[in-house]
Amino acid sequence: MSTATTEAPARGTRDAGVRSWKTPIILAVVALFSLLVFAIGAPANDVTFRLSDDRDAIVLPAIVVSAPVIGWITALGMIALTVVAFLRTRSGRKIPTGVPAVFAVLFLIAFLTWVVGSARTPNVALYGLLAGSVALAVPLIFGSLSGILCERSGVVNIAIEGQLLFGAFAAAVAASLSGSPYVGLVAAAVAGVLVSLVLAVFSIRYVVNQVIVGVVLNVLVSGLTGFLFSAVLSEDPERWNSPPNLPVIQIPLLSEIPVIGPILFEQTIVGYLMYVAVAVIYVALFRSRWGLRTRAVGEHPKAADTLGVNVNRMRFTNVLLAGVVAGIGGSFFTLVAVSGFGRDMTAGAGYIALAAMIFGRWNPIGAFFAALLFGFATNLSNVLSLLGTPVPDQFLRMLPYVVTVFAVAGLVGRSRAPGASGIPYIKG
Repeated sequence: MSTATTEAPARGTRDAGVRSWKTPIILAVVALFSLLVFAIGAPANDVTFRLSDDRDAIVLPAIVVSAPVIGWITALGMIALTVVAFLRTRSGRKIPTGVPAVFAVLFLIAFLTWVVGSARTPNVALYGLLAGSVALAVPLIFGSLSGILCERSGVVNIAIEGQLLFGAFAAAVAASLSGSPYVGLVAAAVAGVLVSLVLAVFSIRYVVNQVIVGVVLNVLVSGLTGFLFSAVLSEDPERWNSPPNLPVIQIPLLSEIPVIGPILFEQTIVGYLMYVAVAVIYVALFRSRWGLRTRAVGEHPKAADTLGVNVNRMRFTNVLLAGVVAGIGGSFFTLVAVSGFGRDMTAGAGYIALAAMIFGRWNPIGAFFAALLFGFATNLSNVLSLLGTPVPDQFLRMLPYVVTVFAVAGLVGRSRAPGASGIPYIKG
């Protein structure tokens, strides 16, 4: 009797100690904001979302919705999910993952309907918005995969920004001199490896602080490419900075599927390599001997060494492989997005890729969808600027970075990096 009595309060105390009201409070604040802005303050307009172009083989009818109706439906849905979150937390039960996920989708629908409905022309090409989001996410996905390969091996890769930028520079110069974008693609991969080589030598061989090495590399590459851009590329752009673009490859029949066809099956080789890289790295990390050893040296390098794995050689090889991946991602800027290199044209994409890696929990699939989210935020800010919405242009330009901050901040305390990430291994 006494044992049961003493155990019950202890269990109740323990449950109360781990109970967190952070998520319900955040949902409540956002739901209240949505009620005031998207429902009560909804514009009295109908909003048109176009799903296909008139020239497509299959033309889908546009979706026309009432901004006030959508505002009230989504706001009430968010309030209901907030109530569920409060009740689950009060009873000491875990909030289902689907609750914040559905909440985020409702908020996105409400925001998009409100902001488009407030524009001078309340209609938007939804297929173009999604296709542009995937395109802008391509370098972010390559960068996040590079970070995963390094951190799963125990090396922090802050130099993703430098790898992307140097890859873009090398691709532009090599493609301009050779006249072939495929030569530029190979040069971009080599450039990424060169940056990774410096990172690996200093952080693994000479045990220099990995974060400091990464930051220094970013500054070094930015200064070097900026100098060469001013001294060489700008002096004779026809010779040094006029790379041909990679051709878009359409997959017959599949590219004609409404909405998803142009997004998935009208890509350059870089876009298709992105899908391949995500799949191959995921399978290799979690379904192969190499992946087991990589995760071992990133979690418990001493145990891996005891089993005969050369820890530092494994780390060195994987950091170089990460350079290949990031370099290819950098080629997107000069061989796909624009025809030429510009000073610091990556504009912080490497740091957003780091956020996507963390948001995706060091998993290639998770990083892929996190990068798509950031790509969507970037493209949405561009589209809304053209529509002429009441939201200030300065805020729209901040949108991708605001989404990045909130996404990463929301994972504090719930994401865990590989155990030995950033910790050099000294044998003996």
